Amino acid sequence: MKQLSIVVPCYNEAVTLPKLYQEVQQQCLPLAVRVEYVLVDDGSTDTTLSVMKTLAAKNTAVHYLSFSRHFGKEAALYAGLQTATGAYVVVMDADLQDPPELLPQMLTKLQSGAWDCVAARRTDRRGEGKVRSFLSNSFYQVINHASKTQFVSGVRDFRMMTRQMVDAVLALPEYTRFSKGIFSWVGYRTTYVSYPNQHRVAGESSWNIWNLFKYAADGIFDFSQLPLDLSVWIGLASFVMSLIGLLYIILRYVLVPASSVSGWASTICIIMLFGGVQLLCIGIIGKYIGKIYLQVKRRPLYLVKERH
Repeated sequence: MKQLSIVVPCYNEAVTLPKLYQEVQQQCLPLAVRVEYVLVDDGSTDTTLSVMKTLAAKNTAVHYLSFSRHFGKEAALYAGLQTATGAYVVVMDADLQDPPELLPQMLTKLQSGAWDCVAARRTDRRGEGKVRSFLSNSFYQVINHASKTQFVSGVRDFRMMTRQMVDAVLALPEYTRFSKGIFSWVGYRTTYVSYPNQHRVAGESSWNIWNLFKYAADGIFDFSQLPLDLSVWIGLASFVMSLIGLLYIILRYVLVPASSVSGWASTICIIMLFGGVQLLCIGIIGKYIGKIYLQVKRRPLYLVKERH
């Protein structure tokens, strides 16, 4: 009997984690697989670790890792994948926005041999704020135009993968990780199961609009060179416009020498405009250099304080 590893990154999920465990147990008991739980405590400040210990005491198939501090969901996800030993590996959130009732359907598709990955895709965004929905849809439009790696709108991190695909994901040594892009970049045959949007069963999400914006920016910078290309084209356009302006001033001086040049305010505005363009381009380049800097330092993605 093959093993199914369920990886759950957790950050302050003391209330939702027992409910997730109960729901997953109900869905997996009839399945012809051995179930392994890999719970990752991402430096929670509530009693999440105590809940994990309680579950591990009740069920020997429950394993957990506890970080020394909060390293972020991507680090927790990576740690969980490194720890999982199953032939099939599931990644899902603890807030029950990833419906456990999809697990049997996912497993059936993988066991058929036709697919290497089964990902869950939301069919709608009911209950989500209009601004957040608009920004999410805009992100997918932008990144699909900017990157050769294609991103499917509505797809969450919730997915079931074969061991071969998991090993391929773990082989990518990136320090700043964007899992949605990594899952797409490694390829493999992927199919999708659809479901309506689900709400958190308890608590509040730590993902506000600003955090989502930073996460989206990391995705664009990690999987596209379009910002660098834009900085080159902006610089070239500024250079061409400057040459045209210089030529105009010279011709006017030669053809109409009596004309006078006035308007200090407009001059200062133009200087500030081009100065801002230069700073923007330098900032884009600096963003990529910063990622290189983090990569070459080779710091670990996470530090484990306690494991079971």
